[in-house]
Amino acid sequence: MTIKLLAVSAALVGLAVTGAVIPGFCDEATPAAPIQVAAASQQTAPDFAGINNWFNSKPLSLADLRGKVVLVDFWTYGCVNCVNTLPHVTDLYAKYRNKGLVVVGVHTPEFPFERSASNVQAALKRHGITYPVAQDNESRTWNAYSNRYWPAQYIIDQSGKIVFQHEGEGGYDQIDRTVAKLLNVNS
Repeated sequence: MTIKLLAVSAALVGLAVTGAVIPGFCDEATPAAPIQVAAASQQTAPDFAGINNWFNSKPLSLADLRGKVVLVDFWTYGCVNCVNTLPHVTDLYAKYRNKGLVVVGVHTPEFPFERSASNVQAALKRHGITYPVAQDNESRTWNAYSNRYWPAQYIIDQSGKIVFQHEGEGGYDQIDRTVAKLLNVNS
């Protein structure tokens, strides 16, 4: 093994352990205005496809979740921007899970080490994630949503339509208000 290859390998192991990212490698969205899908152009949310593993849940389908408000959160544990959003997602889940919100994390890896089920399980434990998480190693659910960024959130209404989309960090109050409005509760 050359010294250069050894240095790159050590850097990747360090990233896996710390959860950090190399600037310019992770395709996080820059803070931008959230995208709201207009009522006239609401599309039916794609179902979960090509899921390798389910954590904290039996396999789910959006058909089974009709009548619920669903937050689909695309993330990966090696992306610092994703890790920064996790406390907000877990707080939202705790606040509304008994009122009809289902959060489904879709862990779509960017790097090979993020494909390991045991690494994903360790990240769930480390971040206190108890909501369902789908491991999307082949990016089939990611592609079904035409997603491009880590992190990204999609809110699906009770009829299965995407009514809100946000890319990157932030927008937490707007996400909370959207969920509360759909659940007809005060936030």
